[in-house]
Amino acid sequence: METSAPLFKKYIFVCENARAEGACCSPRGELLREALKKKVKDLGLSSKIRVSRAGCLDVCAEGPNILLMPDNLWFKKVEVKDIPAILEKAIGAVL
Repeated sequence: METSAPLFKKYIFVCENARAEGACCSPRGELLREALKKKVKDLGLSSKIRVSRAGCLDVCAEGPNILLMPDNLWFKKVEVKDIPAILEKAIGAVL
């Protein structure tokens, strides 16, 4: 096993889990992830912030859910209009 520093300063994990029985983050999570990725790219921060899909984050009733690491910040009931606020939190220590 080897260890190394992370490649990115921030990681944004967006739940995209889908469950047959109802409350879950997909498909809204997929739309949020794509919008976040586009905004990060448009800001020229793709080398510092990684937007990734996540499986179930285990709080389906609170979804869509986004986790910002290493800040350990949890965003719940996220909508597209929340993306600027999420990125403001992420960018704070990146720039």
